[in-house]
Amino acid sequence: MRYINKTDLLIIIRNSGKLMIGIGIICLIPILIDLIYQENNVIFYIIPSSISIAIGLICTKALEKYSSYKIRQKHGMIISSLSWLWAGIICGLVLYFVTGISIVDAIFESMSALTGSGITIYGDVEALPYSILFFRAFQQWIGGLGIIVLIISFLVTSSSASSTLYQSEAREDRIRPSTTATIKETIKIYGIYTAFGIALYCLAGMPLFDSICNTFCIISTGGMSVKNANIGFYNNDVIYFITILLMILGATSFLVHYKIIKTRGKSIIQDLQFKVMICLIVISSLLIYFTSKIVPMDILFTVVSAITTTGASIQSSTVMVGWPSFTLFIIMTLMLIGGSTGSTVGAIKLMRVITYSKGIYQNLRRIWSPEGAVIPIQLPGGKNLEKVAAQSGTYITLYFLLILFSWSLICLYGHDPIHSLFFTISMQGNVGLEIGQISSVLEWPLKVIGIFNMWTGRLEIYPVLITLRAFFEIFRR
Repeated sequence: MRYINKTDLLIIIRNSGKLMIGIGIICLIPILIDLIYQENNVIFYIIPSSISIAIGLICTKALEKYSSYKIRQKHGMIISSLSWLWAGIICGLVLYFVTGISIVDAIFESMSALTGSGITIYGDVEALPYSILFFRAFQQWIGGLGIIVLIISFLVTSSSASSTLYQSEAREDRIRPSTTATIKETIKIYGIYTAFGIALYCLAGMPLFDSICNTFCIISTGGMSVKNANIGFYNNDVIYFITILLMILGATSFLVHYKIIKTRGKSIIQDLQFKVMICLIVISSLLIYFTSKIVPMDILFTVVSAITTTGASIQSSTVMVGWPSFTLFIIMTLMLIGGSTGSTVGAIKLMRVITYSKGIYQNLRRIWSPEGAVIPIQLPGGKNLEKVAAQSGTYITLYFLLILFSWSLICLYGHDPIHSLFFTISMQGNVGLEIGQISSVLEWPLKVIGIFNMWTGRLEIYPVLITLRAFFEIFRR
């Protein structure tokens, strides 16, 4: 049975064309910074951008007759997967031309920024041109919102196509009845919090350029910074608390943010995921505090950074590697869990962990309860517990299998097992925290695996698996 035929391929190529155009336009934005600081790298932004826009226009115009064809779920997933990969390559070309790193390093860095992973290849980010620092931050901001979400808000007019592509980017929550209205409200909320973060950082004494870039990186739960020491460079508790606030905002569902005004703040207090996230932050911080000698601010900041999958830090990886094993275990657990669905975070996400746990609890209650007893356990929105718990269990299994696969390969190359596991969880969960600084000595085959980890982590695995299945079928013929 053929799952992908010629018509499917042409539909995918035609609709990918619009996203290629959008990705090309994104690469032109940093030119403004380049001109302000007179860095003379304009041509290196124009070349990758022109390639993407030209190919996108060709795909769109040459296959115009397929514009009326309905985009099915499998189409949406493949388009989404290819668009993220294409964005990583095109944006990577910019880094390759401007900074002179290898093409694999450039794509790794680009994919890390776009997916909000925040792991950097550069040993000295402060030596980078301002336009590149801005570009890395802007990539994270775009990636946190979602490349597809942003581009379809401007370039895709069909409501059914918008809906399919929106869902293909691992998004389900609807703020408004229509997908288009939901996207517009999401962008509005994201923009407001971004402006809020920039203002707070400026008031705390951070330079304007740093404020813009750091806000882009933190609200998107990306975690890269314009400084080698990350947020720790500023050595300012006010800036640390602002960063913690922005990380929590970024890890909270957009649907909850939308309801804040209407419910006078009750939407956050009543949200199950938010309550669980805060509880985990408090419990984890206390456990680390009573079992180590780490400074309280370092504990709180790192715990929030881990569970929100931001990866921002105020201590270097060389300091963190010396922390107690139990502390590193807690941090890795938080990096696995992540924040709320419908937010900018990576990892497994809280709702899956909650539903999976409820499913286990329901099965246990069935065993110890009298025969024929009704075991009611409700989920938000009245969803079927068995179905959602099964889906969550399947996803969690796939997630751990990918971690196991990548971890084994990194160990095969002779890297420390604990450092490797921490790094693998960080890549797969789009987190960015490191111990032992593995990224700086990573062999190129492992960087390719890392790109795959970050790619699948951001798209929540299934779209990538569908895409690989489609390619397998095409080449099998």
